[in-house]
Amino acid sequence: MTVDEAREAEDRELRALQAALAAEHAAVYGYGVVGGRIGEKRRAEARTAYDAHRARRDALVREVRDAGGEPVAAAAGYALPFPVPDAAAAVRLAAELEDRVAAVYADLVRDSGGARRRAAAEAMREAAVRSVRWSRESVAFPGLAERAGSASAAPAPTA
Repeated sequence: MTVDEAREAEDRELRALQAALAAEHAAVYGYGVVGGRIGEKRRAEARTAYDAHRARRDALVREVRDAGGEPVAAAAGYALPFPVPDAAAAVRLAAELEDRVAAVYADLVRDSGGARRRAAAEAMREAAVRSVRWSRESVAFPGLAERAGSASAAPAPTA
């Protein structure tokens, strides 16, 4: 691998880290909406997911800095993919958030190696499991089905 190729690989990895961080910012925001609409029965589940995304977000801030980048800041607000007027819509939003996070971590798995790749694969798995819990549906390759027919490596962060 030439110096230029190594630098390009590092740049791709940093962009994927930044995309994962942006997705975690959006997920934290989205779970704020979920928590405000979710029914009492699933409130603890929503809180656990919110806490998990906050922890991943905080870890990614450190990783981006360690990789020499300036962590992408959270937006003041995010466009929701659909209105969330009630608990049923909050459950759908939670599943959508997890699907989107899994897709971004799939990119980080592709663009990283070693311990970072293992951590990204674990984050992708956790998001996929939460998505299944929320939606009661699964896909064979979490994070990849969302990419079918899409050339974009990093979707715009939305909650």
